[in-house]
Amino acid sequence: MTTHQLHSRTAFHTLQASRFAAFNRAHAFVYHLALLALLGHRLATVTLLSSPLLLADLVLAFMWLSAQAFRWRPVRRQEFPDRLLQEVEPKQLPALDVYICTADPHREPPASVASTALSAMAFDYPTDRLSVYVSDDGGSAVTLFAFMEAARFARYWLPFCKENGVATRSPEAYFSSDRGGESEKMRIMYQSMKERVENAMERGYVQGNDMVFDEDDERETFDNWKTFSRNDHPSVIKVLLESSKDSDITGNALPNLVYISREKSPASHHHFKAGALNVLTRVSSCMSNAPVILTLDCDMYSNNPRSPLRALCYFLDPAFSADLAFVQFPQRFQGINRNDIYASQIRRLFTIHSRGMDGLRGPNYVGTGCFFARRALHGAGPSSSSSSFPPPESNSSLLSSESALRKAHEVAACTYEDSTKWGTLIGFRYGSLVEDFHTGYRLHCEGWKSVFCDPVRSAFLGDVPKNLNDGLNQCKRWIVGLYEVAFSSHDPLTFGSRKASLLLGLCYGYYSFWGAWCIPLITYGLLPQLALLYQTPLFPKASEPWFYLYAYLFFAAYGHDLVEFLADGGSIRSWWNDQRIWMIRGITSFLFGTVEFALNKVGVSAPGFVVTSKVMEDEQAERYEKGAFYFGAQSPFFAVLGTVALVNLSSLAVGIARAAMANEVFDEMLVQLFLSAFVAANCWPIYEAMFLRRDGGKMPRKITLISSAFAGLLHWIGFLVKLHA
Repeated sequence: MTTHQLHSRTAFHTLQASRFAAFNRAHAFVYHLALLALLGHRLATVTLLSSPLLLADLVLAFMWLSAQAFRWRPVRRQEFPDRLLQEVEPKQLPALDVYICTADPHREPPASVASTALSAMAFDYPTDRLSVYVSDDGGSAVTLFAFMEAARFARYWLPFCKENGVATRSPEAYFSSDRGGESEKMRIMYQSMKERVENAMERGYVQGNDMVFDEDDERETFDNWKTFSRNDHPSVIKVLLESSKDSDITGNALPNLVYISREKSPASHHHFKAGALNVLTRVSSCMSNAPVILTLDCDMYSNNPRSPLRALCYFLDPAFSADLAFVQFPQRFQGINRNDIYASQIRRLFTIHSRGMDGLRGPNYVGTGCFFARRALHGAGPSSSSSSFPPPESNSSLLSSESALRKAHEVAACTYEDSTKWGTLIGFRYGSLVEDFHTGYRLHCEGWKSVFCDPVRSAFLGDVPKNLNDGLNQCKRWIVGLYEVAFSSHDPLTFGSRKASLLLGLCYGYYSFWGAWCIPLITYGLLPQLALLYQTPLFPKASEPWFYLYAYLFFAAYGHDLVEFLADGGSIRSWWNDQRIWMIRGITSFLFGTVEFALNKVGVSAPGFVVTSKVMEDEQAERYEKGAFYFGAQSPFFAVLGTVALVNLSSLAVGIARAAMANEVFDEMLVQLFLSAFVAANCWPIYEAMFLRRDGGKMPRKITLISSAFAGLLHWIGFLVKLHA
């Protein structure tokens, strides 16, 4: 047990290494020898037809090797916020700036975004030291209207939460379940606020009679909005609440609440979310300049009001905080169905691998639920930065002053970053669609460390795509962004291994080349099955010793993965769904993301950033809750899935028929029969959608016909290859 503390008698947090570390290393050693034997055997027996399997095995070997870095030293931490408060008075806590980004009011409902902001405003934290900044990259008048309404509702909601000990402080989440008694009045107030915002959203604009204006310039702001477009408008910065001026109904100060829509121009690159975060960083430095920053997705509300105190257990430890850049909480999600059919929790990325990286130099930044030390974003390494937070000062005295607002508008201009180091050496990093991954990686390379904080009660809860097509599109975007890091001048395998550490470089390398999984998954999902149809063996016979090597490699890898999954709190059924979605992503998101990145590199334009929808239709939600997959979209992803599913079904049927008639076929083709059966078992929801279902989630007839045509084409190509072999 390792303990870091402020004083010798007060431990703010503890760390314990995983008891599985020794087992992981022993397993890695044995598996490594088996992999070398497999590659040697493959090289000795390679033919023109089996050469794709050699490439697939090399990719599998690389991905397995890089994944061992996550298993080298997993750790678990525990924080003691009560001990922190015994040592540090509330007035001595550092100021906290919260950043919330939204980009599309149609896909990210403004009322829901406002609810997320309200949950952060209700932290168990001194309100005069708390500021919430909302970045509206959609330039939407309705979003500003929603936050003006939220500012009024906050006067009632914040004292209600604290007086009644409410832990779930997002009003949307709190009122989604039945609450009665003293909360009924509050429910009516919230519903009224939400209805006003939704009515304005339905009309597509905000009319003057929808709202009460406190200032003439507020009316002028909405009058001017008619001339705005999403990508061409001046900056809009509105201080909606100011701690030094505004109080709740009990007389206590309210947190600062600031709305920002940065300047946009078609002539300037806006760098997506990273650009919005950098504007927030600069604007907040002009207004509150808190030394601690929290970034939140617009749908990721606070579920644990004490999470800032947990982060400060590390930031306020002088023996620990000198090189601490950020404290990352895991992404947790609400409303996931019982067996998580779409593997929406992404356990490896958000928890299992994060604990593994925490034992090295710290987890990666995953875009939300992350507390930053502002000084880590200044562009200098920890050796060049102050090792402690500045003395606490009021963070609201200059918030709405003319000079602060003038400076804030200046730094929110779309040309402010020209000829500066913003996005390259300062702030959140540009050059990748996955700005979170890129930023965390670069901070680690600069010498900073991070911490993974995973309390029993989830700190933040959010929404995930509950539509398979949306989820695959989101994953495809990640793959493109990860490749942008992999093939940059700061690639993890060389630059990262040198600047951070070899093991951390391998961790980042694993995800940078995540899309490469498409090579072995497509190869093993089609080639052995087509060869089975035409009685071409690609693997050792069941009676040969080499067969046991292949069996060991398969079952040991899957068995180890299952043990990790169960140790993280998963079930066998959810693990099965998780590995099924991994294969589905491999032949869809990973493949399409790889192709899109390759096209971009040769100058062929491809679709750019798309906001994932947070809206779900009732019928679709009902199917999801029952565990039924949705294949109702006219998606090229589903055409690929249908093709692979049909090839495996046909090869399995033919293979079983032949094995039933001749025992030597079973001996010679056992591995290929097993692969066909294994893939076909994973494809059962696809077969249902193609042939059995009649509801709105079935696969469109057009997609089924396209899949059948492609499967037939692959069979014909296999026949030609066999004919000329």
